[in-house]
Amino acid sequence: MSQVTPDLAKPAKPADTFLPISGSRKMKDKAATVVFTVCFVLAVIPLVALLYKVIASGLPAILDINWWTNSFNLVAPSSMAGGVGHAIYGSLVQAAIAAVISIPLGVAAGIMLVEYPSSRIAKPTTFMVDVLAGVPSVVAAIFIFGVWVSVLKFNLSAFAVSLALVLLMLPLIVRSTEEMLKLVPDELREASYALGVPKWKTIVSVVIPTALSGMISGIFLALARVMGETAPVLILVGYTARYNYDVFEGNMASLPLLIYNQLSNPNEAGQFRIWGAALTLIIIIALANVLATFAARALAPKTK
Repeated sequence: MSQVTPDLAKPAKPADTFLPISGSRKMKDKAATVVFTVCFVLAVIPLVALLYKVIASGLPAILDINWWTNSFNLVAPSSMAGGVGHAIYGSLVQAAIAAVISIPLGVAAGIMLVEYPSSRIAKPTTFMVDVLAGVPSVVAAIFIFGVWVSVLKFNLSAFAVSLALVLLMLPLIVRSTEEMLKLVPDELREASYALGVPKWKTIVSVVIPTALSGMISGIFLALARVMGETAPVLILVGYTARYNYDVFEGNMASLPLLIYNQLSNPNEAGQFRIWGAALTLIIIIALANVLATFAARALAPKTK
């Protein structure tokens, strides 16, 4: 046999895995970074300016404890006294009633669309959810006015507002529930079926607990989304400067409605109330988002 030459016996040098980045690619990367940074700054500037204006103008109002508990009943339009307690109560009550109605319906619809996709009502439900997702709040309010007030002859009330908010919350809850259930691994379902557990029990004891954190987070976000809606309260209920504990009768204030009402107040107190109510609404919505985050973390499946 021929003897192996020394050059062939040497191991080959490994080829370079990464090629040097060309100068043109570096320039393109820097240019893209600059463009995205500028776009981000341009998008953030209006938000920061808005928050600064609302906080600077509304902070003096919310620092008074009476602002959170009192109402403007028997308070002169030019007076700096009073508070938005009645409006906070109205906003929370209307949102709570809407949540009580929309959460069971939305969660049930989301479960049906994921776990029973071949059902006869799955496609119509998907279509209706898509339609509701694109309906403006003013259209939802007009629809409730036409059905609840014009046809059924009920009075304008806070409950009518809640019905309009239900139409706005439903698609958000259905979609968030649907997406969270889709994230549950099929292996968990199959393991439960292999143990002889019925499908309905698998959904209740395995699927829903696994997706519960995301579902609750979506519910809180939907609630925060509808609390700032103005069209339903403008069309379906009138403003009052006092507390109203009857959701089926009489006017009831809410924060968006109070802001709209005070726009016609030419006094300095009107601006004081507008900015204070705006900051109060932002704080409440921010708290709802914080609760959604904490709920998602607290109820997330524990992993070792």
